[in-house]
Amino acid sequence: MPAQPSRAPRGVRHVRPLSGRAPTAQRMIFGETLRKHRDALGLTEKEVARAIGGCSASKISRLESGEHDFKERDVLSLLDVYQVAEGTERDRLLELSQQANEKGWWEAWRDVAPKELQTYVSLEDIAARIRSYESGQLLGLLQIPDYTRALVRANSLEPNVRTAERIMELRAMRAQRFLRDSAAQLICVLDEVTLSRGYGTNPIMRRQIEHLIELAGHERISFRLAPSARLNLPVQIGTTTVFDFAADQLPAIVYVERCNGGLYLQDRQEVDAYERGFDRLMVGSLGSAACLQKLKDYCQKYR
Repeated sequence: MPAQPSRAPRGVRHVRPLSGRAPTAQRMIFGETLRKHRDALGLTEKEVARAIGGCSASKISRLESGEHDFKERDVLSLLDVYQVAEGTERDRLLELSQQANEKGWWEAWRDVAPKELQTYVSLEDIAARIRSYESGQLLGLLQIPDYTRALVRANSLEPNVRTAERIMELRAMRAQRFLRDSAAQLICVLDEVTLSRGYGTNPIMRRQIEHLIELAGHERISFRLAPSARLNLPVQIGTTTVFDFAADQLPAIVYVERCNGGLYLQDRQEVDAYERGFDRLMVGSLGSAACLQKLKDYCQKYR
């Protein structure tokens, strides 16, 4: 067997519609663990599939990317191939596989949460750091309910009150969980256009900006502002979120918004490129103090 891993790091891309199940964070963590065991032995996906029997290389790939159910017989067969003997480590991996199959809290909102959003919310839940730039609207974690309602109604081809309420409920729950349960650091570059061209009414925008001012004082939240009048800001990276995780969980993952769905990137070179773009945007944006003053100015504007 070759001494080196069988292949280069993967580029994981999920574009709507996703096939199979939504690859949630817990599924991706366990899949990454399986991949590490395979790479440690220098095996290809095809070789593992052949060793198990009755399995395809594409199934191994889907298991590793978190897009396939982890059936106990498959997991036991993989652990045998990867020479994970009976004992503490094998028991730990079996427990991880069971956790990976558990439904997430967001399942209650599946009617308004497409698969790429389910993946996003699961990553949001376990990330150690979230770096985000949103073009055209505020980050979901930062939105007040009235802003969300107005945003959804304004951008829906067929506005539906119930759909708007369900989306609002999900975003409110995400924000609540982030502020109450998460230890993640949030670094957010606000687009000034989202402040000057708001949603709803002047009172709604005023309350939304007052909420941002309050969040700016949170110890885990840091804001910058990309000024609309500043030249040469690299805003063409578009709506982008970089998720960073604990070292024993996952490598960094980038989410990029597209008009027809979301794109997830794990290839190291692509992740590095987006991180550099985000860093350039940070450097060209107003710092925390100047951003806070701008928020206060806009708050006055909407009075």
